Amino acid sequence: MSTAVAPKGLEGIVATTSSICWIDGDAGVLSYRGIDIHELAQRSTFEECTYLLWFGKLPTATELAEFTRHLSAARELNSKVVDLLRSVPADATPMQVLRTAVSLLSIYDADEADCSHDANVRKSYRLTAQIPMIVAIFDRIRKGKSIVEADKSLSHAANFLWMLNGEEPSETATRAFDIALILHADHELNASTFAARVIAATLADIHSAITGAIGALKGPLHGGANEATMRLLYAIDKAGADPVEYVKQMFADKKKISGFGHRVYHTEDPRATHLRRMSEELGKVAGNTKWFDLSRKIELFVKQEKKLNANVDFYSASTYTTLGIDIDLFTPIFAVSRISGWAAHVIEQHDDNRLIRPRADYTGPSYPATYTPIEKR
Repeated sequence: MSTAVAPKGLEGIVATTSSICWIDGDAGVLSYRGIDIHELAQRSTFEECTYLLWFGKLPTATELAEFTRHLSAARELNSKVVDLLRSVPADATPMQVLRTAVSLLSIYDADEADCSHDANVRKSYRLTAQIPMIVAIFDRIRKGKSIVEADKSLSHAANFLWMLNGEEPSETATRAFDIALILHADHELNASTFAARVIAATLADIHSAITGAIGALKGPLHGGANEATMRLLYAIDKAGADPVEYVKQMFADKKKISGFGHRVYHTEDPRATHLRRMSEELGKVAGNTKWFDLSRKIELFVKQEKKLNANVDFYSASTYTTLGIDIDLFTPIFAVSRISGWAAHVIEQHDDNRLIRPRADYTGPSYPATYTPIEKR
């Protein structure tokens, strides 16, 4: 038995090498292939960032046009998958449906059994295009609305909003959602990405790995914090309460405020910087900054009282709500973005694979323990 004690939750443990994403939690740095997230959020697009994550470099204009063409061409769903979306129970949640539908996709994918690099890239195009379609189509079905066909002339962000709402989004809404997709695209070995790599390391197909990643994302300690944040804002608004006094009482009652602090960042989450600005700008364009104003008051109080910074989830709540997105779609939309990072990690894992098989720090009875016959127990 080992005398070394493994840190709980593997905190600080380096589990693999990767060239995809680098984080400096002390400095508040997040980068994709070495390019700072602030620069990408200001100057890039989701399509360009996805190319960067998959292929390790920024594309030329010709490469980006070809990549975008492949991605938009993949906006197709087998009718059997749509039948599934129509047949699930009325109380099925979007995350349950997304997890099941992605698993079903593999059955109808011609490359399902091929885990070569090129096949993984082809499947990544399809998964990145299909996941937002599943989310949008299921939301419309459950609301009794007709399905909106994909528009292959629109950008990735615009097409999702189009399929979800049935109307072409404004440039402001499209750009805001595009930035949100960029910010959520990858985050090194978070729980869902690590789950995807562990599954891929068994040489399981990419659909299995992504299904597992979605399962990990479904847990409230990974996805869902922005849902809790928005429910808090709704509760404060419904009560007509002062947000600071409301949160102060929550602290007195030993209740957690979602959307603050981070396992990795010890300063402001760099993604929160952009989502804060987006929340405010979208509110101004919509003529209603209520959700931003409530969020800002809570943020300043929590920062002063608990020395905790807002994370990516805090302002994504008000951003998505202002875009007209329902609360229970927040976590599926996380997957709409993170599929780009998940795919990059599965491709990287399969390109230089070794089965991931760590050891456990055993804390049970000392060896050899005695076996007592059942009649003497």
